[in-house]
This record gives sequence, C-alpha cells and structure tokens, in this order.
Amino acid sequence: MASKKNKVTDEAVEGTKFRRGERTDALVDEIIDRLSDGEPLRQICRDDHMPSWKTVYRWIDDDSNLSSRIAHARELGEEAISQDCLRIADTPVIGETEETSENGIKIKREDMLGHRKLQIETRLKLLAKWNPKKWGDKQTIDMTVNESLAERLARAKQRNGNES
Repeated sequence: MASKKNKVTDEAVEGTKFRRGERTDALVDEIIDRLSDGEPLRQICRDDHMPSWKTVYRWIDDDSNLSSRIAHARELGEEAISQDCLRIADTPVIGETEETSENGIKIKREDMLGHRKLQIETRLKLLAKWNPKKWGDKQTIDMTVNESLAERLARAKQRNGNES
C-alpha cells in the first residue's frame, strides 16, 4: 500500500519552531501596517501568529500587487524611522551612572547622550543600507582639472611627439 503524503501547512523555522503559512487578508494587512510603522519584516515574523519571513517572500514573488504594497509600506516605514531619529534626538533620557571611589559610590544623573547617539546612528545606517540612493551618503565627483597637471601632460605629449 502506498503511503499518503500529507499536505504541509506548517513550516519548520529556526529548528523546532513552527508557524502557520496560511495567507489571509487580515494577516497581510497587519504586515503592511507594521512595515509602514518602520518595523522590519523579520521582527514582525517572530510573532507566533505570523508566517515565517520566507513564506512572506514567497507570497511577494507570487503576487505583484502584494509586492508593490510591501514596497510602498517599506518606503513609509523608512520615513517613520527617520522621524523616530528626530524624536530620539529631541527627547533627553535621564539615566544614572555609578562611580566607585575610595569615598564610596557616587550616583550621577545625566542625559544618556551616548545611548541616544547610538540609537540614531544605528537607524540611519540601516536606512542607508536598505535604500542607499535616498538615505546613503551622497557621493560627488570633482571633474575639474588642475591646470598645472594639464600643462605638464601637454608638455609631455609635445616631448614625445618631438622625439619621434
């Protein structure tokens, strides 16, 4: 008797964790909304009720409408992340640091400036990686020629022409 193959509806992800791969409009809308808020797809897909990120990419490959919706959601998400950088920069976060000395422990309260800088820098670097044309450093090429170099090249050409 031939064995029956069961239709697999769950995917093995990260070893022993299983997720439902069934696509619903509500699930797709939630993914789009969360991408629009700047949440990365892999982070979204870590939730128990979400499909694996590989499943979402298969959906994208199979559906050009979904592909364009996700691309647009990611653009909105990039804007949300850039606005988040401004919020972080404009909002002081007071934290405590401890300094131990011979006289005991001294607690210092101050703005966690280094942590805020790291948060902003990380977000901006991610934006530059995800969309370098929009968020990356602008590269300029200076096409002006140094006249003394041009004159030297002209003289070298004249010498090479006279030696022949």
